[in-house]
Amino acid sequence: MFVMLENVNLENNGGPNSFAKKLVHEFEVLGVDYGPRDGDVSLCFIESHRKDLKSKPLVQRLDGIYFNLEQPYERQNANIKRTYDAADGVIFQSEFSKKLVTTWFGDHDNSHVIHNGANLDLINKVSVGREASILDKCQDIWCCAASWRPHKRLKENIRYFQEHSSPTDILFIAGDLQGQKIPKDDKIKYLGVLNQESLIKLYKTCTKFIHLAWLDNCPNVVVDARACGCEIICSNSGGTPEVAGPSATVIDMKPWDYKPSKLYDPPSLDFSKKFKNSHNIEYDMHSIAKQYLNVLGEFCEKFKKI
Repeated sequence: MFVMLENVNLENNGGPNSFAKKLVHEFEVLGVDYGPRDGDVSLCFIESHRKDLKSKPLVQRLDGIYFNLEQPYERQNANIKRTYDAADGVIFQSEFSKKLVTTWFGDHDNSHVIHNGANLDLINKVSVGREASILDKCQDIWCCAASWRPHKRLKENIRYFQEHSSPTDILFIAGDLQGQKIPKDDKIKYLGVLNQESLIKLYKTCTKFIHLAWLDNCPNVVVDARACGCEIICSNSGGTPEVAGPSATVIDMKPWDYKPSKLYDPPSLDFSKKFKNSHNIEYDMHSIAKQYLNVLGEFCEKFKKI
């Protein structure tokens, strides 16, 4: 089976492409060929730009759709919906993602929820050296990482850390902080944009990972941080609790109504309203890749292209 990858850029580190790199690594381990050229089945990330979507089996991988009132969300969703309607199968990143998309686009005849996973082989290979430094004096080492758009709630992450950390704790923040108003605090260190291996080293150094984003579908950073042993602190909006693990602390929020919203104006959080998480899903990328191949193989069989 040759898997055609559509709308994937393996040179980019954004969320979907970051996951794609993990996925194709496992394809290689499993002996599955892949690439941008024509194949037996198309795995399309978010949307296809081909004119003829029925020329081969098409499986669409969807995180979510556009609903920001301050953007032209109907136009942004048009080709995603075209791909959704034409797809033989759809893979959602989370139950939240499925609920969001089916509320807007309607049910799909063949859909699957497969959560994002972590590359455990890479995580196990990355070593962390603890030098005699400020880190050795910390009770807890915290971190957070994201592409820092407003709904990722950097300010809330910092506020939670400042209200819940001990005097010897430290918070590391990774990601592009351009345009962000950053408070001066000796307990907070800014690391800038890190590659995947450096992020894993950071996660393996830390004990807690904060991700209080609003309406995130299935954040890769949370899956990776959990796999590295971090305790996750997140909100219950979106799909984040699904991958945060049973030890996660979850901040309770008013349920979202799945209607168009000002995504970049998220509601504030009441940190007193929190509970322990109950979700405990599989996060080994090797197992996740096999689930993908089962779905892709189903349509190859149907079209007799294996």
